[in-house]
Amino acid sequence: MVAEQLRDIAEKSNANGNGVPSKVQVKKIDWEVPRKVLHSSIGFFTVYLYVSQGSPDRIIMVLWAALALVIAPADLLRLNYPPFERLYERFLGFLMRDSEKKRTNGVIWYILGVNFALTFFPLDIATVAILILSWADTAASTFGRLWGRYTPPLPTRMPLLRLPLAPRKSLAGFIAASVTGGAIAASFWAYVAPIRPTNISWTYENGVSDALRMASPSIECRWNGGGWLGLAAITVTAGIVSGVAEALDLSLDDNLTLPILSGACLLGFFKLLGIFSS
Repeated sequence: MVAEQLRDIAEKSNANGNGVPSKVQVKKIDWEVPRKVLHSSIGFFTVYLYVSQGSPDRIIMVLWAALALVIAPADLLRLNYPPFERLYERFLGFLMRDSEKKRTNGVIWYILGVNFALTFFPLDIATVAILILSWADTAASTFGRLWGRYTPPLPTRMPLLRLPLAPRKSLAGFIAASVTGGAIAASFWAYVAPIRPTNISWTYENGVSDALRMASPSIECRWNGGGWLGLAAITVTAGIVSGVAEALDLSLDDNLTLPILSGACLLGFFKLLGIFSS
């Protein structure tokens, strides 16, 4: 009896903090480092193109050409020709998730999302939407893997709007995306956007641009939507938009939906801010 009790104590002492025997290994986290480095590096390239007065029309043309002539044909061959699939994954498989190896490559959705933003949104809003895709999405994935198991999962549906949220998303990832998205918007419109002073949707001194402000000439505007109050409103809005857009489960690749949703919401916010500041 004593021997059995001692054996039980020894087994418990060899167990981990959750009471699982030490021989049961915890699943190793895949940090997807190469993929995240590529994903986030596009954000730095986007900022460089913006401050160096790069032409968005030329960028759109280059991306369309790369998609139509190289990326899409290669993906079509990969999905339908096994020898090419093996060659493709030998060189580029480290950038792909296992779930992407039997369906359309996420790069295609990435380019479609970026081109949509650059085509239909003002340049500064499109740039922030791409940065949210590049950095806020990366932050959500990283911190979700790091601390997601210590925080509760998100509800199945978003409060009030009742939009579906992905069941795999955690509160840690949502907070990371929100904080990063808010920081991106605040830093961009406070410091980066003034470097390219034409066609800016918002400035600290002048608030919302005339193109977005629906003012009547006979009414005196007491607040133009600028200053620290306007910047705070932009920061909070961009943070919420980033967190929600990243967590939504729309049965579409988030490389496509994230820049479109975040850009559309930011554009709508600036128009609303223009109405209130008129």
